[in-house]
Amino acid sequence: MAPRTAHFTLDPAFAVGDVDPRLFGSFVEHLGRCVYTGIHEPGHPSADEAGLRTDVLDLIRELGVTAVRYPGGNFVSGYKWEDSVGPADERPRRLDLAWHSTETNRFGLSEYIAFLRKIGPQAEPMMAVNLGTRGVEQALELQEYANHPSGTALSDLRAAHGDKDPFGIRMWCLGNEMDGPWQTGHKTAEEYGRLAAETARAMRQIDPDVELVACGSSGQSMETFAEWEATVLAETYDLVDHISLHAYYEETDGDRDSFLASAVDMESFIENVVATCDHVGARLKSKKKINLSFDEWNVWYQSRPHPEVEESLRDWPEAPRLLEDNYTVTDAVVVGSLLIALLRHADRVAVACLAQLVNVIAPILTEPGGPAWRQTTFFPFAQASRHGRGQVLDVRVESPVHETPKFGEVPLLHATAVRAADGTVTVFAVNRSQSEPLPLEVALHGIELTDVMEHSALADADPDARNTLTEPERVTPHGVTGTALQDGTLNAVLEPLSWNVIRLG
Repeated sequence: MAPRTAHFTLDPAFAVGDVDPRLFGSFVEHLGRCVYTGIHEPGHPSADEAGLRTDVLDLIRELGVTAVRYPGGNFVSGYKWEDSVGPADERPRRLDLAWHSTETNRFGLSEYIAFLRKIGPQAEPMMAVNLGTRGVEQALELQEYANHPSGTALSDLRAAHGDKDPFGIRMWCLGNEMDGPWQTGHKTAEEYGRLAAETARAMRQIDPDVELVACGSSGQSMETFAEWEATVLAETYDLVDHISLHAYYEETDGDRDSFLASAVDMESFIENVVATCDHVGARLKSKKKINLSFDEWNVWYQSRPHPEVEESLRDWPEAPRLLEDNYTVTDAVVVGSLLIALLRHADRVAVACLAQLVNVIAPILTEPGGPAWRQTTFFPFAQASRHGRGQVLDVRVESPVHETPKFGEVPLLHATAVRAADGTVTVFAVNRSQSEPLPLEVALHGIELTDVMEHSALADADPDARNTLTEPERVTPHGVTGTALQDGTLNAVLEPLSWNVIRLG
């Protein structure tokens, strides 16, 4: 029997919205080896004069990262920003309660800004303030130190530390996961909402144009989900620009079909938060729209045993190996599907941060003193960042379906399409079937395109194949032949369990 075909139509008259480049952001937390021996390793053969690994910088540029959230994450809820400035060899060592580690502070605020500048002008700072153990006063001090030009105690201190020019941090996160009982300084929605509002109001007195992110729920499964957002936004609606979402996915109990459908949960999460935001806006009779900052998302195997974590809890190590998941082809296909979910909601998701950037559940792995290499998940992110800029077209999929234990009946095709400023169109598509190819037919209406410029796929006969220190290029995208565009119709075949990029010109 011939495989059943998936269909959709592309028409520029029907669009979701424009992609904010910050949809392709990432996250650097002082956790494990993300910073130390990840991006910063003085003495490494590739290290520059600032101790930054140039091999890692090259990969980050290739990845196409834009906004970079820093310094946490759970780490920020015990963070003293003033520990991270001034001469590096004079900075205090501190206990980090979040990850039971010793923080040397050798990499701090100035180093973070210098790191972003070396990535390139597209790398925008996204700084979190500590609303766990600290509050309004410390947030204002950090803002003044970082952004005020000169003539005050803190701006002049920055200049004395060697940074005459202000850092120009525009986007600020008002704490991290404050709904979580694991968070140092965990608060109720009422407590956090008041503190976030007070902090936002004060920060806007220094700079009315700052862009502020309030903490949303740490996940859709939290008992306080939606009620938390409604309560926090009731206090902060007119003071903030975004509310945050965090979500991590993993395969459990061998249920790969549900894992491949993880984006069903992500899209539901986004739509439920949008509904809550708009409900609060309607109740307040406000014409303002709160956008979403999906500033932590990835595949993360939280339920697997992590003996290295148990080992670190016996002491307070510096930069231990924590959460260094080694990703498979299957994981990469899921990451691609999550990117599709974000693009499909580009009208409201203005910022998104893949957590994290290096070593810690990351697309890039490094070996201390040794090489850096691309994980399987590197490729869908890099391709989406490169080709997913422009206007997202409204894709309504008609697809064969299959049954999953977690999400019920799910389409085998997950797809979106982005039209660039030059008129070219890129289709991003995932085939969720583990065993069957999926024929795809796309009708083009009102779009003058004649050529298939590229069809790239990430798939493998071994869905558990991965890139490692000894085989760093075991998995890479490959070209697909036979894809054709004729008389306004695109025809392609998507391999089983695959991430696909089809570029039309």
